[in-house]
Amino acid sequence: MPVFRILHLVGSAHNNFYCDLSRLYAQDCLAATADRSHYDFQIAYITPDRQWRFPPSLSSEDIADTKPMTLADAIQFLTAQNIDIMLPQMFCIPGMTEYRALFDLLKIPYIGNTPDIMAITAHKARTKAIVEAAGVKVPRGELLRQGDTPTITPPAIVKPVSSDNSLGMALVKEATDYDTALKKAFEYASEVIVEEFIELGREVRCGIIVKDGELVGLPLEEYLLDSHSKPIRSHADKLQQTDDGNLGFAAKDNKKSWIVDPNDPMTLKVQQVAKKCHQALGCRHYSLFDFRIDPKGQPWFLEAGLYCSFAPKSVISSMAKAVGIPLDKLLIMAINETLGSNQKVLQNCS
Repeated sequence: MPVFRILHLVGSAHNNFYCDLSRLYAQDCLAATADRSHYDFQIAYITPDRQWRFPPSLSSEDIADTKPMTLADAIQFLTAQNIDIMLPQMFCIPGMTEYRALFDLLKIPYIGNTPDIMAITAHKARTKAIVEAAGVKVPRGELLRQGDTPTITPPAIVKPVSSDNSLGMALVKEATDYDTALKKAFEYASEVIVEEFIELGREVRCGIIVKDGELVGLPLEEYLLDSHSKPIRSHADKLQQTDDGNLGFAAKDNKKSWIVDPNDPMTLKVQQVAKKCHQALGCRHYSLFDFRIDPKGQPWFLEAGLYCSFAPKSVISSMAKAVGIPLDKLLIMAINETLGSNQKVLQNCS
């Protein structure tokens, strides 16, 4: 069988934080999937100055030693590489939209959702409006711009409309706390969502993968929260800075988060809602959604996070592993779903 060429699109055209986040997941993916008998990996690394590099690895040394290229030179280089498929590893908005669109123009297929879907789901208010129209319950909320005054009576959640990993998010318990929370949120976006706080029962994520055109619900991932001492997740619960100055995973230790037993009665209920979200948004290949479950057992949609780096610590990878789908098989499924039934070149790999 010929070796299959995968391009990992890594880095950020926005800032160094997203560069580091992207490199963290991509390194994990490369280490876990580096089967040279099946795959030949190429790395494209983007920096905030929008220069391209094609380093042999994602080590800081290799990146620094690789000559930067302009977009025009990078396109010329890419088109000569015979890339079979691209795996997006960029989490900034330009990476999720403009750079994916570039590969549409180059006619290089890629795993994951299209630029228009990524643009919609990067805007939390638009995402909520679409899934609510499909019959999914969402917390009542309002979209504010600088100078607007919130009308929702606390407790309420304040969050930037387009940031991830809980950056700029706050729980407002008293109306007098709004000014501070809004000021912080507006540091991350020009629009801010204020929405009703859903009392804690549980908070979970649900992943959906597509197999042979059918939607498959994965086990839920649940987060350690407490209605009194820790009612919401913070940025520190998701990422942390390591001693060497790099980013590291924070919520991947089976203490702050864990995979829910698939027989849990909430699993099927949340999976059905997640599938409705997937279809309403027009997702492909896979999707991932956050839900708040109130004390009565009603799931409320919070937001979409349409990412999968195919790293062992990626949420969808962990969910799939819990039901007997190892990472190598998950990647093959995604590649075959991307290429279509007539081009399943990896169906015999395992």
